[in-house]
Amino acid sequence: MVDPTDGVEAAPVRRGRDTLPLYAVAAAVTVLVLAPLAAPGYALLYDMVFVPRQPLTWDLVAPAQSLPRAVPMDAVVSLVTQLVPGWVVQRLALAGAVFLAAVGAGRLVPTDRRVVRLFAAVAYAWTPYLAERLLIGQWGLLLAYAALPWLVRAALDLRAGRTGALARVVLAAAPAAITPTGGLIALGTVLVLTSDRMRAPRSLLVSQRMHPLRSRQALAAVGVLNAPWVVAALVTGAGGSSDPAGVAAFAARSENWAGPLVALAGTGGIWSAQATPASRATPLVPVATVVLLILAGVGAGLLRRRLPPGGAPRLAVLAGAGCLLAALGVLPGGDAALRWAVVHLPGAGLLRDGQKFLAPYALLLVVCAALGAERLVARVDREVAGVILVGLLFLPVAVLPDLAFGGAGRLRPVSYPAEWQRVAEYIDEEPGEILALPLSAYRAYPWNPGRVVLDPAPRYLPGTVLTDDTLRVGDVAVAGENPRVREMRRALAEGRPVWTTGVRWVLVQHEVSGEVDSQVLGGLVRVHDGPSVTLYRNPATVREASPSGPARLAVVAALSAALLVVIAAAVSALHRRATAW
Repeated sequence: MVDPTDGVEAAPVRRGRDTLPLYAVAAAVTVLVLAPLAAPGYALLYDMVFVPRQPLTWDLVAPAQSLPRAVPMDAVVSLVTQLVPGWVVQRLALAGAVFLAAVGAGRLVPTDRRVVRLFAAVAYAWTPYLAERLLIGQWGLLLAYAALPWLVRAALDLRAGRTGALARVVLAAAPAAITPTGGLIALGTVLVLTSDRMRAPRSLLVSQRMHPLRSRQALAAVGVLNAPWVVAALVTGAGGSSDPAGVAAFAARSENWAGPLVALAGTGGIWSAQATPASRATPLVPVATVVLLILAGVGAGLLRRRLPPGGAPRLAVLAGAGCLLAALGVLPGGDAALRWAVVHLPGAGLLRDGQKFLAPYALLLVVCAALGAERLVARVDREVAGVILVGLLFLPVAVLPDLAFGGAGRLRPVSYPAEWQRVAEYIDEEPGEILALPLSAYRAYPWNPGRVVLDPAPRYLPGTVLTDDTLRVGDVAVAGENPRVREMRRALAEGRPVWTTGVRWVLVQHEVSGEVDSQVLGGLVRVHDGPSVTLYRNPATVREASPSGPARLAVVAALSAALLVVIAAAVSALHRRATAW
């Protein structure tokens, strides 16, 4: 696979019979993971909230009083659901994430052995990282995880001076940048893999092929893709600091007897016990992690030899940085440094849940383990080696069986009560600020049995919805940043009538935890009274809470710039001849 005359991996021409098994295995894994989504409805689980038609409101495009954690993801979903129902968007996003993760990892492995590619595909699409982020509902981060192998391949091609690589870098980074964390991972990947400042002294021929301008263009383009959430963070009224209590609450967690560092080494360790598959607690999981690490160690040398000079060390640097961020909250002195950072450094709150940044490590681990398996069976009879490699295909599933069927049935579609649509129509006639009571960030609805979900009101109702932004992790309450919500919480604690706060609407949700004092609802007009929600209108003068004109224009300009960059890359790619990947 490597041409010794130029030190760059040659792009093999893969015929249909070579690629079809990879696509077939990726499709099978996707169906196995997401089988419950064959039923109609919406899978609502923790942060995963989809609605029939998400309104395109300013608070979703550029949050005026909260940090832009879902920028530009909410704007993209709002635009798409104007044309396509939300249930279709959810299935396309989740199926695309799992399928493209598998195919991308399989194509990235520098090998001619088909079964080795299939092992990498299954292993990357069946990691604890993917399982835990799926079960906590962070589908936007899963898109970044799926885009990563494609982005790595494109960045390596850019370094090798291949035609069309710049456009492919942008197109691979675009789905990753749908969330701030994914955007940072994409930016870091391009920086580490293409920067001429990190050039190895003996990589002169590769460096001559890649003009330094290409690296800077790639970095600038991915920077523009990150601009929407950066600009939104600059213009929001929430400030840039976060509650330091979140450092301990979001730190990596031990999943079994081996501790949090071993959990991270196996690509797990998410802070939420509820989002952790039960199989991660079994005593043999650390043993499987050690086996995987040994395989990766055996295959690391093969990766270094088969990638272009400097490619493997750069991937190691990227993976090591992700591991450091993931483990920082549990390392000696790391938690103190994070607590200081989230208070004094704007935007450092992104680092509290450091396990998110394990994606590059997970990719390198899988690729090296696949090559390690190839190397270990190299001296075995080819037929026997094939049997061993096929057996390895089922190892990830055997270690993590409860990822199958939507996390053992936890990803089950449901339907919203019909009155939610009626309430949305009432509010659409008289737009204004909406207060959702009882104050709570997450809800457990009887029509969504056995699961907790982020309050869907902000994405269902056409207006700025005020919900509690305090996150409770066990006995720890991590305070939010929204000053308007703090004002509402103070008014409710003092027993003041809600009409005095200036909100236009009050949505009282029934059949959920929490009580609403009837005195605070005095002076409001009941518009709708149903079994699951009651809607009140405030007849008093309302105070509009919206970003200033320049702030809106700045965020729209950033979104437009990012869209133009993606369109330009797509047009450029369409005008290039077909590439081997």
